[in-house]
Amino acid sequence: MTDLRHESGHNLQHDSGQNPSTTSEPSHAKIPLAVAEELRRLSHDLSNALEVVLQTNYLLGMTGDNASEDQGKWRAMLDQGVVQAAHINRQLRDYVRAHS
Repeated sequence: MTDLRHESGHNLQHDSGQNPSTTSEPSHAKIPLAVAEELRRLSHDLSNALEVVLQTNYLLGMTGDNASEDQGKWRAMLDQGVVQAAHINRQLRDYVRAHS
C-alpha cells in the first residue's frame, strides 16, 4: 500500500475514524473471498493512480513562477479531488476488510 503524501502534508491513506460496520448499511453479509480480493487489488491500483496524479500536480506547481491565480485555483481543486478520492478509496478498503 502506498503512503500518499505531498507538500501540503495530506496523507491520502488516512483513517476516516469511522467504523465501516457502523455505516448506514445494515447488511452483515460477508463479501465472497474472490470479490474481496479483486476489490482490494482495484483499490491498490487506484491508490497508485492517485499518487501519479498527486505528484504530477505537485510537479506542475514547481515548473514556473508565472502561474496565474486561476492555475493555482485549478491545482488546488485537483489536489482536493485527489484527497477526496483517496478518502473514499480508504472507506472502500475498510468496508471490504470489515465484511470479508
